[in-house]
Amino acid sequence: MSVAARRETRMSVAEYRSWVAARPDGEIWELLDGEPVLMSPPRERHQTIVANLILSLSDLTRDKGCRALPGLAILSEATDDFAPIPDVVVRCGPFLPDGYASDPILVAEVLSPSTMTIDRGRKIDFYKTVASLRRFLIVYQDEVRIEMFSRVGAQEWESVVLGLDNGIDLPELAGAVAVRDVYRDVIS
Repeated sequence: MSVAARRETRMSVAEYRSWVAARPDGEIWELLDGEPVLMSPPRERHQTIVANLILSLSDLTRDKGCRALPGLAILSEATDDFAPIPDVVVRCGPFLPDGYASDPILVAEVLSPSTMTIDRGRKIDFYKTVASLRRFLIVYQDEVRIEMFSRVGAQEWESVVLGLDNGIDLPELAGAVAVRDVYRDVIS
């Protein structure tokens, strides 16, 4: 379960970055609608899916100057009160000087019961404002289901639901990831 830090006013990304830098190393916070939210430790099932996704994506990113990573905060020029930390981020180019990416090409959120509403609601709206983003995934951990949102125009997105026998087509990485591989060791 996540806990929001109570504040009288909304925090900007700049204020959040300064505030979170002073927090203990073991705490992981994200900024959602101007409120810092403490993230709780994920369950092992959740982390297995995240690890599988990173490993599968790494096979595609390695030769393209890109990386699949956990734990980067995402920024958008369209909003100044949101810095979510998706479970997986794919970005290309030189290493970042800090943990904030404004240029991801793919993000993935693995749903947890305590965060499902925000992950499937406000975060989807936010991710659609990130200019570099080509695709984002909503990955269910209690069923084999991935919702893939793909940019088809400057402001247009389409979505598709993928099951066990589908692949996640990633033309920006010139390949695909089998849904079955994302759920390796999770499904029987």
